[in-house]
Amino acid sequence: MIQRDDMTFPLEEYQNRLAALRLRIADRRLDAVVISDPENIMYLTDYQTTGYSFFQALVVPLEDEPFMITRAMEESNIIARTWVERTRPYPDTGDAIQMLVDALREFGLAKKRIGYERNSYFFPAYQQDRIHTTLTEAKLLDCFGIVEQGRICKSPAEIQLMRKAAAATEAGMQAGIDACQAGVTENEIGAAISSAMFKAGGEPPAVMPYVTSGPRTMIGHATWEGRTVLPNEHVFLEVGGCYRRYHTAMMRTVVLGKLSDSMHHAQERMKLALHAVHDKVQPGMTVSDADNLVRNIISENDCGARLITRSGYSIGIAFPPSWDEGYIVSLKQGESTVLQPGMTFHIIPWMWGVDGDKTCGISDSIYITDTGCESFFTMDRDFTVKPEQPEPALLEFDEARKNKRERAEASTSGDKAKAKSGE
Repeated sequence: MIQRDDMTFPLEEYQNRLAALRLRIADRRLDAVVISDPENIMYLTDYQTTGYSFFQALVVPLEDEPFMITRAMEESNIIARTWVERTRPYPDTGDAIQMLVDALREFGLAKKRIGYERNSYFFPAYQQDRIHTTLTEAKLLDCFGIVEQGRICKSPAEIQLMRKAAAATEAGMQAGIDACQAGVTENEIGAAISSAMFKAGGEPPAVMPYVTSGPRTMIGHATWEGRTVLPNEHVFLEVGGCYRRYHTAMMRTVVLGKLSDSMHHAQERMKLALHAVHDKVQPGMTVSDADNLVRNIISENDCGARLITRSGYSIGIAFPPSWDEGYIVSLKQGESTVLQPGMTFHIIPWMWGVDGDKTCGISDSIYITDTGCESFFTMDRDFTVKPEQPEPALLEFDEARKNKRERAEASTSGDKAKAKSGE
C-alpha cells in the first residue's frame, strides 16, 4: 500500500474500509473478491475515471495485497490517485478478462473461492461467462453487497465532504430559481444552475439538473429541451450537487404568477411530510416505516396528486447514469432495513398530478444521527412565487432577446464571409 496524503480522505480511512471489507470476506468464507462497480472501487481506493465503461476491477485477497485490472489508458488514474501498488493493465487490442484470469493465476487465486459482483453494470454476462469457462478450478460466487455494507453508513469524514456537495447543490438551486421567469428557456435555467454549481466548487454530477415547466413537469425524468417558459406556469427543478463523486440533491418549485389553492395545498403537504421526517425519523426505525410516514401524509391531499415512487433513497457516491444509491436501500413499503446513524437519504415527498396536469416537488437530503436526523441544507422550502410580469416588462425582455439573437446571427454571418474570402 502506497503511503500518500493527497487522496480525498486520509489513508487511515481507506485502511479502515479495507479492513472492514476483509472481515466480511472472511465471514462469507471467501479467499478474494473481484470488485467491478465503479462506486465501490472508488470507495475502497479513491480511483475514479470517466472511462469506467471499459472493464476495470479491484481484486482484494483475504490476506495478500490488492491489485487492479484496468485499460492501459486508465492506469494513470491508479498511479495519480490511489494507494494501490499492483496493477495489470491491458491494451485496447488486448483481452480484459484474460488479463484478469492471468492475474488471478499469477497471485495464487486460480483455485480459490472468489466472490464477484454479479449485478455490476460494467461486468456483463458474457464476460462473467468467460470467467466461469476459463477459470475452471476456482469456485466463483456472487458477493453482491459486500462493499455496500460498508458504504451504507457514512463516516464523519464522508458527512463533512457531502456538506461541500450540498453547498454546490444550494448554489445551483438558487441560481435556477433566480433564472425562472416567463420568456426564458428551460435551457437557460439549466445553464444558470450548472454554472452556479461549478463556481461554488461543485464537480460534474452523475446526472445534470432536471428542469421542466408547465405541462412538461408531468414527464418523468425529463429535463430541458429548449421550451420557453410561459406566463402563469410553474417550473420544477431538481438539482444534484457533486464533490469528489459524493452527491446531495434537492427539489424545488417556482410559480410564475398567482399561487393557486391547489398548489398551495401541495406545498403545505410536502412541507408537513418533511417536518414529520425531521421530527420522527431516527435510528431503529425501518425504512418501510419511514416510507409510510411520508406516503400517508402525501396521500391525504385534496388536489388530486399522488406519490408514485419510493419516498426516498440512499445517496452518496455516484457515477452516471444515476446519482442515487437506491439499489443499496430505498424508503419503500415492505423493506425491513433498519435506519442507523450515518445513513444518508434524499427524501422525496414530491406530488405528481396536481389538478391532473402539474407535478411539483420539495425535497431534502438528510443524514441519520444518534438521536434523529439532520438536513444538509438551509434553503427555504416554500415554493418561490413570482408575480406575473407586467406586459411592458415582458415586451422589453422579448426585445432584448431578439436583439441578442440578431447580434449573434450577424456575428456568425460575418465569420462565414471571412472564411469564404480566405481571411
